[in-house]
Amino acid sequence: MTLVLNTLIFENDWKKGAKQADLVDRVAKLGADGVEVRREYFRDINKELSEVAERAKKSNLLVNYSVPDVIFEDDGSVNPKMQQYFDEGKILGLKKIKFNVGHFDKFTGDLRSELGKLPLDQIQLNIENDQTSVSGNAKSIETFLAAARKVGLTSLGYVYDLGNWAFTNGNAEVAARELTPYTHYIHLKNVIDDNGKLITSDDLNKGMFDWKKLIKILPIDQSYALEFPMKDDEQVLSQMKLLNNEVGA
Repeated sequence: MTLVLNTLIFENDWKKGAKQADLVDRVAKLGADGVEVRREYFRDINKELSEVAERAKKSNLLVNYSVPDVIFEDDGSVNPKMQQYFDEGKILGLKKIKFNVGHFDKFTGDLRSELGKLPLDQIQLNIENDQTSVSGNAKSIETFLAAARKVGLTSLGYVYDLGNWAFTNGNAEVAARELTPYTHYIHLKNVIDDNGKLITSDDLNKGMFDWKKLIKILPIDQSYALEFPMKDDEQVLSQMKLLNNEVGA
């Protein structure tokens, strides 16, 4: 198993001024295999990209990149910023980059030609189920990835985000079964339903999802990321141990 820590884990420290480069060092000390940096967490992206890359390389950490943007715009056109995001990814020395699919339902162009302009042989493009009705449903994700495979874009994959299914009223188990053939990466967080108010849990074992059951449906040999705020490193280590014990069982 490859275990990645998303910098959302250190949300409180980031809010207090910590840079993602500093968080990379922290991830290394915690013993994870990689770090997933968030584009929205960069305060001076032109400066910080290279800082993150240097520190990750020094600690032998793989780097993944979470970009809170869509591949397909509201009119179905390909997002003109895609090349920019991949260029940022090259600086980071990325393994995986993640987007939301957006309005592929309105796309009318040549999919292979459009996405083939990107360096997909260097950086794996993945899409995630987010917390919107457009990009957060299994049907739209499966439709896009099936179309990509049909035209030979076989490296494209899916990030199964467990917690986000709560926010779109999706069936997490059905989605896991339907999207398993495309799943390259698994984001784990649980969600608590507090009288109709959804709250991200700080413990995988507390919440509405039976995460242990669900990861047995998903491919076991993929990368896993913990992606929820935690109070301190002791808690992070306990959650890492929890996941390691289950996946290694």
